[in-house]
Amino acid sequence: MTETKMKRALITGITGQDGSYLAELLLAKGYEVHGFIRRSSSFNTQRIDHIYQSSQVENHRMVLHFADLTDGSRLVTLLQEIQPDEVYNLAAQSHVRVSFDEPEYTGDTTGLGTIRLLEAIRAAGLHVRFYQASSSEMFGATPPPQNEDTPFYPRSPYGVAKLYSYWITRNYREGYGMFATNGILFNHESPRRGGTFVTRKTTRAVARIAAGQQNDLYLGNLDAVRDWGYAPEYVEAMWLMLQHDEPQDFVIATGSAYSVKDFLQFSFEAVGLDWQKYVKFDERYLRPTEVDSLIGDPSKAAELLNWVPKVHTPQLAQIMVDYDVKALETEGSHYVDTVVTGS
Repeated sequence: MTETKMKRALITGITGQDGSYLAELLLAKGYEVHGFIRRSSSFNTQRIDHIYQSSQVENHRMVLHFADLTDGSRLVTLLQEIQPDEVYNLAAQSHVRVSFDEPEYTGDTTGLGTIRLLEAIRAAGLHVRFYQASSSEMFGATPPPQNEDTPFYPRSPYGVAKLYSYWITRNYREGYGMFATNGILFNHESPRRGGTFVTRKTTRAVARIAAGQQNDLYLGNLDAVRDWGYAPEYVEAMWLMLQHDEPQDFVIATGSAYSVKDFLQFSFEAVGLDWQKYVKFDERYLRPTEVDSLIGDPSKAAELLNWVPKVHTPQLAQIMVDYDVKALETEGSHYVDTVVTGS
């Protein structure tokens, strides 16, 4: 009997929201999982500590490597060493508002980082299946609903950088015959979302306000409309894209539209409070150019990948509030979300 070869996957951005859920999914499917983390004076691995296995553990299937998408030569060396079957590029400066303050850094990591990784794959002579984390922010000002054929009109340095990555991925697919696919994911959240993103900032504040530890929540534009889904479901779509017969680009979304006000209402109602009594406006959170409405049409993913979302915004808000309330009760005043950014 021929022994089946264990698949090997590489995840950039493994310590982020999506990276941690994807690592869990792939490990559950029997993969050997490798992840890139940036070297620093302290480890930012909270989201994957529960699945990390020390190299001293026999038959460990998760390995972390120091690497950065700004260092192309290091990428080549590691890819030659790892020899992955699948590569998921999730690493990025992923906060839209921050991209206005750090546009050059955002372009270097979120944009040029992708071509460094694609070139490293070519230089290493690998035949891999490549997933690029594209974003609904590429649509920007284009009216919804948005699908795979909708024109792009990004409204932030982040959206522009993601658009570069989207097109360079298609260019390498068409020019070099690489199995390279773009997942155009609309907003997707979870209890692992960083604390400066509006959804997690809201649910953490709700928990603290309900516990009498916080009085107000300051936010910017409350009228923005988004299509919010549940991150664990979205990483399954990433995997399905790389199992498809041919590389294509897919919109991943719920197809439903809710405003920031709606999310506030769902979140505060989860603890029996009226959001209007606690939320205050702060113009510092406004973007120089706003994106009014992002609503995805996931019909193609449903038809070709058999992917259908189950969790919608009301349930998502409940999941996140329940987590933050429980975490606050468990850890008390020591409860601090140290992961403030990330994808």
